[in-house]
Amino acid sequence: MELQQMRYVVAVAETNSFTRAAERCLVVQSALSHQIARLENELGARLFERTSRRVRLTPAGAAFLPAARQCLDAAERAAAEVAAAVGEVRGRLAVGLIPTVAAVDVPGALRDFRRQYPQVRISLRVGASDDLIEQVREGALDVAFLGLPTTARPQGVAAHELARDRLVAVVAPDHPLAGQASVGLRRLATEVFVDLPAGTAGRLQSDQAFSAAGLSRDVAFEVTAADYMTRLVAPGLGIAMLPSAYAPQLTGVTTVEVADAPARVEYVIWSRHSRTPAAAAFLAVLDIPTGDAPDA
Repeated sequence: MELQQMRYVVAVAETNSFTRAAERCLVVQSALSHQIARLENELGARLFERTSRRVRLTPAGAAFLPAARQCLDAAERAAAEVAAAVGEVRGRLAVGLIPTVAAVDVPGALRDFRRQYPQVRISLRVGASDDLIEQVREGALDVAFLGLPTTARPQGVAAHELARDRLVAVVAPDHPLAGQASVGLRRLATEVFVDLPAGTAGRLQSDQAFSAAGLSRDVAFEVTAADYMTRLVAPGLGIAMLPSAYAPQLTGVTTVEVADAPARVEYVIWSRHSRTPAAAAFLAVLDIPTGDAPDA
């Protein structure tokens, strides 16, 4: 079993096409198909169901795919470690972030990193803080930027606190609160809210604040992406609460200070077990102290 064969299988699985997989792998389709057929013969099982209309994994292929990805990742990490030993950083850097990250200019940091290490391939994943923590623990992400309530801390990863921030109310420009300098949670509790799904770290920041104040509120709209919340706020469907440092990026809405606002903490996290050379180099570009960063 060869790494190239596994690379071909992963490419077909991700593109659902032998033609597109061959284009991605820079080989002719006949060569890719031949290598996959050889692997299937060696394994004694078909990995793909092929028809004139579609290509999809068989149960055997679905079982093979995770192990193939792990082997390819291990081979890539080994090559990156060898390169790092002779002073060259290459390989993959997988970065995760929440949409509202504000403590770090992530595009700017990636620009600086790319200038220094042009041979590193970079992937970005946007998601919820809880999911990003899990992906760092599992090794699917090298580094991630999170926002958590002050009562929580990332678990099972190395973490460095970047900044603390307070939430502001986000309302439509013609909302009665739009002209006020400040508002309290008790007044906000009378409004209809747009927020993240219940149980997520972003939602907990507000839920805990209202609960601590002995208040309840009506969250009529739940969305999975914080950057979409303002699309519902702007036409007056509800109000939202978002970090003040993120608020300057918003358009079509008005922000109002909240006197007893909930707070959040932004973190950068990475694996506490191992760091790839690319991850170590990226953290160095961010000027993050990793030697004594506490494990959470």
